[in-house]
Amino acid sequence: MDGLMTIELKNLRFHAFHGLYIEETKTGNEFEVNLAVSFLPASGTITGITDTVNYGELYQLLKTEMQKPRQLLETLAMELSELIHAAYPRVIKIEISITKLHIPVTKFTGSAGVKFVREFYG
Repeated sequence: MDGLMTIELKNLRFHAFHGLYIEETKTGNEFEVNLAVSFLPASGTITGITDTVNYGELYQLLKTEMQKPRQLLETLAMELSELIHAAYPRVIKIEISITKLHIPVTKFTGSAGVKFVREFYG
């Protein structure tokens, strides 16, 4: 059975201290993370956890890294993709979006975020 398998973690919420503004590093902010990792199954039908990417481990990796402040969400997204690929070399595509839910800019409504897509070849 050929095909690309994708594991998704959606709408994960974290309180973290990423940002350029001093108030963000003191009080933090709410973030939403969406992650999709794709891989080619080794062979046949996936029947065990060792045949796939463990979403519980992915969550723990995200949770740990979200607690390490970065000034830029771009940096965080790129570093996360490298860490995920190092942990799961079979992963050939990573899509991650990180949204800052409360922007510390006067009269700014809505949210702001980044999306990073990385494909790994051979």
